[in-house]
Amino acid sequence: MQKYTCFGEVLWDVFKDHQKIGGAPLNVALRLNSFEDSVAMISAVGNDGLGQELIKYLDENELSSKYVQIDNEHPTGKVNVTLDAKGSATYDIKYPASWDFIELNDQNLKLAQKSEVFIYGSLICRNAVSKHTLLELLNHANFKVFDVNLRAPFYSFQLLHELMLKADFVKFNDEELDLISKNLKSGFNNIEDNVAFIAQKFNVSHICVTRGGDGAVLWINGQFYFNSGYSITVKDTVGAGDSFLASLIYKITNDEPPQDALNFACAVGALVAGSEGANPKIAMEAIKKMID
Repeated sequence: MQKYTCFGEVLWDVFKDHQKIGGAPLNVALRLNSFEDSVAMISAVGNDGLGQELIKYLDENELSSKYVQIDNEHPTGKVNVTLDAKGSATYDIKYPASWDFIELNDQNLKLAQKSEVFIYGSLICRNAVSKHTLLELLNHANFKVFDVNLRAPFYSFQLLHELMLKADFVKFNDEELDLISKNLKSGFNNIEDNVAFIAQKFNVSHICVTRGGDGAVLWINGQFYFNSGYSITVKDTVGAGDSFLASLIYKITNDEPPQDALNFACAVGALVAGSEGANPKIAMEAIKKMID
């Protein structure tokens, strides 16, 4: 059985003076791949130089490109990334891109069915083709992890509700939780009450809320776990949340105690924020040292 499948955008993050390979689902896949060898990525790239380079990068990092489709009509995705003085990123996501047109086929259907964990986000639904493919695959997937990852203007609350209803595990940041809870008229102002409200409303067994430098809150089947964060000098926040999610999912799906899983994920997220780029190499010794 396949362990993890990530579905969604693969692209180039274009900074002022350089460009790097990214996309939230790919960042998650790459971090999972650094822990575990059974990871697949479903996406699409253009039939162009950037697409070829992306495929080569996946192969070099031993992440299978078998399920990455080649689109002859649309270019490989690009995102213009701007960092503020604190290293926080804002994104200008170019449309259309090849990953907006991921086709449903027997190959990715079988992959979804045999994967233990299927991870997806909201941005991939900005185009009807990839959205249709995702919703069909979710009907066949096993344990479904929804990384909310809001990117204005590419979402609606109706879409978010639909995607939460499909999920077993939902990951928010604190701003996303607040925004969605207000839209649902939860009547609550704190994280714990809003998490419990959403868990009941959407029948979700696992919820995690990241709080930037202040750590994260994890809820599993009615039990809360907390981490107040680890001190780090931030270089850039690109990909930190993706590595956090990958680390948390990896530990939880390998039956680690939830508190240990949360501590591990917060440490990895902090180390990524303290490094340049979305996918820096992180040594296990550095993770253990930060937790201790």
